Amino acid sequence: MATITASDVMKLRQMTGVSMMECKKALLKTEGDYDAAVKLLRELGAAVSAKRAEKSAKEEGLVFAKLCPCGSKIAIVEVNCETDFVANSADFKAFVEKVADAALDGETDFEGKLAEDKKGLIAKVGEKVEIRRGEKLELQGTGVLQSYIHMGGKAGTIVEVGVGKEATLAAPEFQQLVKDLTLQITSAEPRWLDRTQVPQDVVDQEMEINAKKLEAEQAEKGGKPKPPEILKKIAMGQIGKFYAEVCLVDQAFVKNAPGEKATVAQVVAGVAKKLGDEIVVRRFVRYALGA
Repeated sequence: MATITASDVMKLRQMTGVSMMECKKALLKTEGDYDAAVKLLRELGAAVSAKRAEKSAKEEGLVFAKLCPCGSKIAIVEVNCETDFVANSADFKAFVEKVADAALDGETDFEGKLAEDKKGLIAKVGEKVEIRRGEKLELQGTGVLQSYIHMGGKAGTIVEVGVGKEATLAAPEFQQLVKDLTLQITSAEPRWLDRTQVPQDVVDQEMEINAKKLEAEQAEKGGKPKPPEILKKIAMGQIGKFYAEVCLVDQAFVKNAPGEKATVAQVVAGVAKKLGDEIVVRRFVRYALGA
């Protein structure tokens, strides 16, 4: 049997928001498997988010984005260090920008390309430095690339939004929409753009979780159990809640006023109608430090 420590339990609690006792029980039943523990808690009806469970231990560093001068390319990178003091230093920030420049140039072997720069930085700051990841988007057709970095580099987003008419790019309503989309992605943490991008195995797992929750609720209430095919239909009806959490276009718009229920897709469609154009969110990349 796996040994479950207090730090293991605390990590699961931070991931799920569930009580320490329930987290400990779940980890014991799953022999320390965090993903399985999250799944078990959700099956039992605990109020666990459907966001990704695979979070690494907290690290310091920066998430940084850079747009090329011509506006046709944008990159986002994450570079880790050991302390917040180093993360905020001018030397570290300069190195992170070099990583972003390399990403804009299409580099993927950051460690090889910037080996000497990294070695020099480590000698200066006296800490471990790791280039964790980087990604580039290139504009495809008429549209715009934009970024948003939150909390001084703790999280960030790059997004590509396409339009049908060049004139739309200068419209204040469109420019505000693009800014709002970067805020939406950074704060609401969608995993996919829309339902077509969600892998089938993820959908199947959600269906299984919903069905088991329904079975557990039925067992609590007593009475005659519903047939499996009925439970499956009910579970399918509930999958929309999952999409509303993990798919950008299905999420509730972050700037909704109290009582408003507009989705991101509806807000985008509303701006498009007002401007007499077609607006489409083509893709996005979101990074969070250490996640």
